Amino acid sequence: MQKTVLPNGIRVVTEHISEAHSVTIGFWVENGSRHETPSQGGISHFVEHMLFKGTETRSALRIAKEIDSVGGVLNGFTSREFSCYYAKVLARRLPMAVDLLSDIVLHSVFAADDIEKERKVILHEINMMEDTPDDHIHDLFSQNFWRGHSLGQSVLGTPSSVNAICRGDLLHFMGERYCGRQILICAAGDLDHDDIVEQIAAAFTAVPQGESHPVLGNVRYTSGISVVEKDFEQVHLCLGTQALAQNHSDRFVSYLLNSILGGSMSSRLFQSIREERGLAYSVYSYLNCHSDSGALVTYAGTSPADAGEVLSLMLAEMRRFCEERVCEDELHAAKEQLKGNLLISMESTDNRMTRIAKNEIYLHRHLSLTEVLSEIQKVTRDDILRLARSIFRNDVLHLQVLGRYSETDLKSRDLTLS
Repeated sequence: MQKTVLPNGIRVVTEHISEAHSVTIGFWVENGSRHETPSQGGISHFVEHMLFKGTETRSALRIAKEIDSVGGVLNGFTSREFSCYYAKVLARRLPMAVDLLSDIVLHSVFAADDIEKERKVILHEINMMEDTPDDHIHDLFSQNFWRGHSLGQSVLGTPSSVNAICRGDLLHFMGERYCGRQILICAAGDLDHDDIVEQIAAAFTAVPQGESHPVLGNVRYTSGISVVEKDFEQVHLCLGTQALAQNHSDRFVSYLLNSILGGSMSSRLFQSIREERGLAYSVYSYLNCHSDSGALVTYAGTSPADAGEVLSLMLAEMRRFCEERVCEDELHAAKEQLKGNLLISMESTDNRMTRIAKNEIYLHRHLSLTEVLSEIQKVTRDDILRLARSIFRNDVLHLQVLGRYSETDLKSRDLTLS
């Protein structure tokens, strides 16, 4: 692993993998939806869309043809805490990929006609999300769990906020946020670190250092029940609670707790709700963690008639973690699953590039594979019991419901953990 910080603050971090045929390089900007005010909702995501619509020297079609002509992949995404633009190419094509990514980040033109076309595309994307309940419910959960906080804002924005964004807003926002201190460039594969640094330094020499933009406000959690009644065949349920930040010392404990709860086909939720009772097709849990906070969320899609029983089973599994230690065999299996998933993921330059970036963003250092495997192995049954008792609490427990189910249907249910 090698790291160079350019004079304007841009960090370049690379991992050389001699046996790889490909290289994946990502241009990361530490800016996402949680850095937006409500009136700016969706502007980070709008900028991401616009960077693929043409530069001063390349049209959108030329950008697409250029990456296709070498069998590569070019894409981008926006999250709550960062935006990323990445390319995966054969190692010998890396200079072209660096040039292409540099061009779209530095020289996109934001043509007025393209802005209006892309505005329509984003509005369709918002509508598509709302018409896909098993996706939309997770956005609703975040919105209500972090109610009143920027973490609860949708990455896509709202129709009103997206419609209000103009070209000047996009250019000003990008000029303010896409500065040296917030740009991180990571690459993994068959590469030469010094060559990449030289190319990045030449392309980005005029980019100002700028200012770091801290996240907005202290994190707040909202417990309770939020119901959105819609005429779907299924009721979609998210039951979640406060979890840990990305850099928390107990994060490996939380990974194992989540794996045992609902992170695999052998997990407690999957076996109890789907395999033993047939109450749902899709049931799982996941961690949604950020730089200063997080959520552990359980999800299931079920029939209105079975929703109450599914909720009771979710709560029962949470209580069980607080009342008794997981068995040694269960913990061992979860450790082997996590370690196996990690080792398999290391065969992909995409995953290795992303791992480098997230280590830099959240930990500000490289975390070796040996260190990660050791931290997973060190977790004990007592650690999981301790963490469960600290996060599975009524004062941070939130239920999000989407479908043909009302708060009246919930009144007869005990929706508490104690």
